[in-house]
Amino acid sequence: MTVQLPTSFVGGDAVLWAVDRIDPVTGPSIPHAPRVAVIDGAGAQLPGNTAWVLRGVVGHERYTNREEHAALARRQEPLGRPAATCAALIPATKSKEWWQLSQDERRAIFEETSHHIAAGMEYLPEVARRLHHGRDLGEAFDFLTWFECAPQHAAAFEELVKRLRATAEWSYVVREVDIRLRK
Repeated sequence: MTVQLPTSFVGGDAVLWAVDRIDPVTGPSIPHAPRVAVIDGAGAQLPGNTAWVLRGVVGHERYTNREEHAALARRQEPLGRPAATCAALIPATKSKEWWQLSQDERRAIFEETSHHIAAGMEYLPEVARRLHHGRDLGEAFDFLTWFECAPQHAAAFEELVKRLRATAEWSYVVREVDIRLRK
């Protein structure tokens, strides 16, 4: 995958996504905002009256092998499906210890121990997702993961999040905020 332009998640008075809740999971939260806009592209006009802006870029998949990449591509549905009126934005930052590990050590924790990709595959295509890297831009959060699903799949999404947070990988998360939204 080629690197795309940055995406800005803007908390404020945007029109599309209404915030149901903002929960700090680990570390400090972010200010409350009534709505969130998702704006793709560098230099895009941001709405006024913002409480926060979180930025990230979609880049290459860092921890997938060829077979996992192909399986994800076959099963992943696009974002923006009309029935997908539930969303979550989960910004997270991992510890200095995580980033001091080599790529293959992080991969081993991510998939061989924690089964992050395998677990996520179980919830495709019902739960669509896109990962943005904030660390690459020097942002406050290393990762910004955007999820979308139809209301009838919201319980499955909750199950996925619970499973991932119970893994060895999540012991490296030092800050995480869970933002739930609806159209």
